[in-house]
Amino acid sequence: MRRNLDYVTDELVYAHAGFGDRAVDYVAGWDLQRAVHARRVQDVLPDCCLLLEHQPVYTAGKRTAAGDRPFGDPGAPVIDVDRGGKITWHGPGQLTAYPIIELRQPVDVVAYVRALEEAMIGVCAEFGLKAVRVEGRSGTWIPGSGGEPDRKVGAIGARVARGVTMHGLALNCDCDLSWYDRIVPCGIRDAGTTSLTAETGIRVSVADVTPLLERHLAAALGYRTWRRMHTVEPLLAAVPESATA
Repeated sequence: MRRNLDYVTDELVYAHAGFGDRAVDYVAGWDLQRAVHARRVQDVLPDCCLLLEHQPVYTAGKRTAAGDRPFGDPGAPVIDVDRGGKITWHGPGQLTAYPIIELRQPVDVVAYVRALEEAMIGVCAEFGLKAVRVEGRSGTWIPGSGGEPDRKVGAIGARVARGVTMHGLALNCDCDLSWYDRIVPCGIRDAGTTSLTAETGIRVSVADVTPLLERHLAAALGYRTWRRMHTVEPLLAAVPESATA
């Protein structure tokens, strides 16, 4: 279902940017996003999505409050970024997806965010988990019960610049959840953070989840087809017009 989103292309191209020992430094990944974004704006690339793991990092969106940030040495860099939302963590055991896709005008950011949530809900269902949306809170949640709070398993922070998306989603697969103890994740104090491994009781790796997210994300965003590249090099080889002027 397209969820009222209209795309310029009917195929989504996934590019694997780095996992495990090749996990991507956040600043390098941000530079990669901007490079691919510029090429998509110039229409020298199709709609694409970067998939990767990051080296440990805290990223603070535009609405991050001072009290949400870590105190003292958090053990990882804290980087202010240009996406929406508040502070979160990225790192090993978490699958991060950066769709870089062109949305036709008028841009419906809410529908786009709902599609990202739908993709993560679909992945959770593959592991027998009922994940939901929570009114007024973006992302994907495991509902609490028996006095336990809701637990966030997937986060979203998006930006649209010149009609093309950046940043995206992060789904906790098998990460060390203690990283979240040093911040107020997404500025929410009355909920928890979890992972697929913590919820299922079995190890669910990024490698397990990657092909599932590829399928569910393409479907949620309404693409007819998708394909995978195990490198980002072809995306960087395309040269925007401004670079040749």
